[in-house]
Amino acid sequence: MAASPLLYQFKMANVAIKLIVINAAIFILLNLIPSLFGTSFGFTSWLALPGSFPEYFLQPWSLLTYAFVHSGFWHVLRNMYFLYIFSRFVLNLFSGKRFLTIYLMGAMAGGLLYMISYTIFPELNARGSSSLVGASAAVNAIIVFIATYTPNTQLKLFMFNIKLWHIAAFFVLSDIMRVATSADNTGGFIAHLGGAAFGYVYAQQMAKGNDIGAWFERLMDTVVSWFSSKPRPKKSRMRTVHRTPKNKPKAKAKPTKATKSEKQRQIDSILDKISKSGYDSLSKAEKDFLFKAGKDD
Repeated sequence: MAASPLLYQFKMANVAIKLIVINAAIFILLNLIPSLFGTSFGFTSWLALPGSFPEYFLQPWSLLTYAFVHSGFWHVLRNMYFLYIFSRFVLNLFSGKRFLTIYLMGAMAGGLLYMISYTIFPELNARGSSSLVGASAAVNAIIVFIATYTPNTQLKLFMFNIKLWHIAAFFVLSDIMRVATSADNTGGFIAHLGGAAFGYVYAQQMAKGNDIGAWFERLMDTVVSWFSSKPRPKKSRMRTVHRTPKNKPKAKAKPTKATKSEKQRQIDSILDKISKSGYDSLSKAEKDFLFKAGKDD
């Protein structure tokens, strides 16, 4: 039976759209549906990240699952809006797999800083909830990553063009101020800073040629292979032998395309141009080349 149009559109969507759909679906499942029927599934506490390591060890999955749970409509709407806006910049330069790596590792970095802070400073429990939910740390990792990697790229906001690093700096400074003054969500703002710090370090290392997320990408490939592996086709016992006539001229080797190293040099040149002058400074040919290179990855 053919897949439904919605399922087909989901499969064809980029990774950012898929994350937005998954977050929205989980929000509806955990919040809207129970409110309509006056009940609760009780899953939220199992998906939220506890503030102490002893509690965390009882639900280790929560270091990732907390980033897919939101406390309210405006909470999920804000995160998904910024995820969509900044995903376009990242996906113009990098593959969907790398985008997902930044998102998930940013969430984990924010969660770890949150638990460490509540362990070192237990008095924080008096200033807010001792469990964490929301994708803000993951989204902050995306924002700060691309703002660090291409700081002069501009985002058009109403009639103004604002550089990405200005936007990232505003988010980070706002979170620092709210950590010091917030009375009810200090842990959340600490997690935001953890995600932002990861995005900054990742971008800095990428610029130096070090991919600190490569191990995580390999891990994701391994996990996916567990669910998508297909049985190998059985080899036929019959063997076909092809003989080449002695006098048949050898086929001329087809000219190969640019080697991988040449392609990488061209990508690096374009990325340098983006870093200095912004994405809008690229020609159409350069944008097309970069987009095709990202799809090939």
